[in-house]
Amino acid sequence: MRRAPDGWLLARALRLPESTLALDAEGWTALLAIARAEQMLGTLAWRLDGMAVPPNVGRILEDAWRSVEQGRVVALWEAEAARRALAPLGERVVLLKGTAFVAADLLAGHGRSIGDLDILVPRASLDRVEAALLDAGWEWVKPDPYDDAYYRQWMHELPPLIHRDRDRMIDVHHTILPLTARITPNAAALLADAVEVAPGLWALSPEDMVVHAAAHLFADGDLAGGMRNLWDIDQLCREFAATQSDFYLSLYERAWEEGLSAQVQRALRLCWQLYDTPAVGYTSPITIDLNPRWSDRLYLRRVTARDGWGRTTRPVTRMAFYIRSHWLRMPPAMLVRHLWIKWRKGGAGPASG
Repeated sequence: MRRAPDGWLLARALRLPESTLALDAEGWTALLAIARAEQMLGTLAWRLDGMAVPPNVGRILEDAWRSVEQGRVVALWEAEAARRALAPLGERVVLLKGTAFVAADLLAGHGRSIGDLDILVPRASLDRVEAALLDAGWEWVKPDPYDDAYYRQWMHELPPLIHRDRDRMIDVHHTILPLTARITPNAAALLADAVEVAPGLWALSPEDMVVHAAAHLFADGDLAGGMRNLWDIDQLCREFAATQSDFYLSLYERAWEEGLSAQVQRALRLCWQLYDTPAVGYTSPITIDLNPRWSDRLYLRRVTARDGWGRTTRPVTRMAFYIRSHWLRMPPAMLVRHLWIKWRKGGAGPASG
């Protein structure tokens, strides 16, 4: 009896594009549906470029590639618009996530779907950055006194802003994890080690890009979009390790400094199991063991929770990780109060993002 398709089908296609040659019509339908649901259809199109695919599949992949290429242009323009708005402040505009990948022309940006513009600025500059963006046409997405106070007092970013003309959102971060989280990365060090990837535009260092991706996935979120985030980490590690012989050692040192060693190790273990990422461990001076753990199965069960129509599956597992994400973000008393307030207001609130 053939196993029902899930996210592993997509992982195999990305890891071994030639495996798609054995797909029948039902298999292609499942692969495309899962890739679309995971916002990885453009990535799949990039990986399958030059492969013999059915004509109707080829048209879908071509459309996906054109869409992500348009998204890349829009993302770079938004980054430039933010740079122009903030240039008078004399602050670095440090790009995060997908926009950083495409601005730096990294493998992780090839075919990647890009949503909001995420930037990192010093916390001490938030008021000036906020004022400059508001003057340049951005405005609050959904003004709400409780959410506004919550973001400003406890979160790692300002409330989201959207441009009134271009309808594009920007998330202004001052660190990479909520202030309520148990782990407190050194945001000043992240900013200090950023590298310029275009005139006036910066990105995190190679090591910090991976650390940030792992932190976002395992110390801040419920693993929604986990397949795409793990693919980001896979591609970043492959590219950086190819040009920097001691990349993994410097990555582990940085992760240890930021208190995120466990998250980075888990990310690399899952990347190896999903995408065959060629990461290596160390025994000195930092002990890094990348052998699979029994708990990895739960994480992989969560990130691959799709059916052949792209619908989410495994509701108990997803709910468990949703609760876990909130537990990591807040002390128990604060979590109960926050969820009670948001339940009364009829929304999940910023802690669910």
